[in-house]
Amino acid sequence: MKTDTIFYRLFQTFPGLLFELIDFPSELANFYRFSSVEVKQLSFRIDGVFLPEREDLPIYFTEVQFQNDPEFYARFFAEIFLYLKQTRLKNNWRGVVIYPNRRVERENIERYRELLQETRVQRIYLEELAESPPDSLGLATLELVSLPEAQVL
Repeated sequence: MKTDTIFYRLFQTFPGLLFELIDFPSELANFYRFSSVEVKQLSFRIDGVFLPEREDLPIYFTEVQFQNDPEFYARFFAEIFLYLKQTRLKNNWRGVVIYPNRRVERENIERYRELLQETRVQRIYLEELAESPPDSLGLATLELVSLPEAQVL
């Protein structure tokens, strides 16, 4: 099963999980509707979008990136900005990128440095979550996704 599908189902079932990952109260999920959206143009697909029900809350764009992809950030930000162009929402936005570990992340990020500031885009490394005991069943489940299959069984 692809990791995108696993995360989609996890976020659909436990929407508060995203907010736990970024150290916000999981109750914030009560103000969002989670979906996967297709951005028309080059048929970009954003893994997950948390759309707020209030204008004072940001839109959260989530991407799960388990493969090394030198074009990842170019595509990620293109998807976000195309979506913002096509929607009438006035909300601010934030991004959350979930990696299994730091080795998968693209090395040359200089041209995206301002966008990758923690206030705009937060990068989560699942391997590092395992360094401390999980605070919830959802976070424990996410840790399992990043472990080798033999270790999970």
